Amino acid sequence: MEMTPQQTEQLKVLEAMLFASAEPLSPQAMHERLPQDADLNVLLNELRNVYADRGVELTEVNGAWAFRTSASVASALTIEKSVERRLSRAALETMAIIAYHQPITRAEIENIRGVATHKGTIDQLLEMGWVKPGKRRETPGRPLTWISTNAFLDHFGLGSIMELPGLEDLKAAGLLDRRPAIETVPDARDLFDAPDVSAAEVLSGVKDETADEFEGYDEEE
Repeated sequence: MEMTPQQTEQLKVLEAMLFASAEPLSPQAMHERLPQDADLNVLLNELRNVYADRGVELTEVNGAWAFRTSASVASALTIEKSVERRLSRAALETMAIIAYHQPITRAEIENIRGVATHKGTIDQLLEMGWVKPGKRRETPGRPLTWISTNAFLDHFGLGSIMELPGLEDLKAAGLLDRRPAIETVPDARDLFDAPDVSAAEVLSGVKDETADEFEGYDEEE
């Protein structure tokens, strides 16, 4: 069907309206700016045909209309970027406890920290790829254990979990006080049982370059 000069002018107005609108336009909104004799069905069908093979297409969205990127070129416009997320104090402490005590259950993590572990804390570590589920304990309820991943080792520049700083390393770095209660701790993996030791400090001491990432962390929600 050939468009009349009047319809061609109406089509231009409709096209401009749809491009300028941030939201899909309802037929009522389009009629408000078009002449009363405008046939909206004809105009929309014509406009959809005009953009059928272009980078954008006219799409109906729940009764309203809008220009959207054509599916055929959408992948070329996708941009991926890394977003840095600051770990909370709870996440840092939980990660350190898992690293030194793995495999460890959630209940055991809470026992060492002295507070309940928010579900989002482990979820955040899972999302970062630093922890993963281990084997279930052969105890009543068969609780799930948690262990660290290769991604965790790679982030901190560790070849294996055995390269985590030991008790003497932490003292030399000034992360632990030389008090009697600390001196009697026999192994680095028991250091979280001492109330004066910050698990967050342990991880921040593993690799100096990551220190800025651990500043300004939040308390447990």
